Amino acid sequence: MSQHDKPVPLAVALEYDGDSAPRVTAKGRDRLAVQILEIARQHGIPIQENQPLASVLANIELGEEIPESLYLAVAQVIAFAYYLSGKVPEEPGTE
Repeated sequence: MSQHDKPVPLAVALEYDGDSAPRVTAKGRDRLAVQILEIARQHGIPIQENQPLASVLANIELGEEIPESLYLAVAQVIAFAYYLSGKVPEEPGTE
């Protein structure tokens, strides 16, 4: 790959309900990655670029929870998404 080549676009979407571990809900490369990003933008879903994490998450089957080894990295992404949307996570047991 020359220095002028762009990396292959990769996108991974996660769903987090606050109760169980985040799940991989969509993933794709190239055109599919662009479509995932476009849909996220249309729906106001925060996007964070982290290709190393996306590469690892892309190996998880659709609908599967992320493994415990990725909790910290994904928690940082979720915190970033909360920050961008102006939300503050609820304290456990304050529903």
